[in-house]
Amino acid sequence: MDFLGFNKPKARDIARERLKLVLIHDRSNCSPQMLEMLKDDILKVISNYLEIDEDDMEVQISQEGTDDGELVPMLLANIPIRGVKKAAML
Repeated sequence: MDFLGFNKPKARDIARERLKLVLIHDRSNCSPQMLEMLKDDILKVISNYLEIDEDDMEVQISQEGTDDGELVPMLLANIPIRGVKKAAML
């Protein structure tokens, strides 16, 4: 029931999403440690050019359907940018 425009997600929906993430990570052969190393490497490279908010940075593996209907793993990064470093603009 929608009460004042707020929809509370059901426990089964939350569990289903978590299971999807576990399956995606398993199918892509990407351990949590590997994902953390990827995140660190991405952070190092981007930090050379941009000032970013490391605390709100999110990196995850998801699945995307291709035109032929095949599901493939995809690396998604949500990186808040505070600004451009002056040295990078030269």
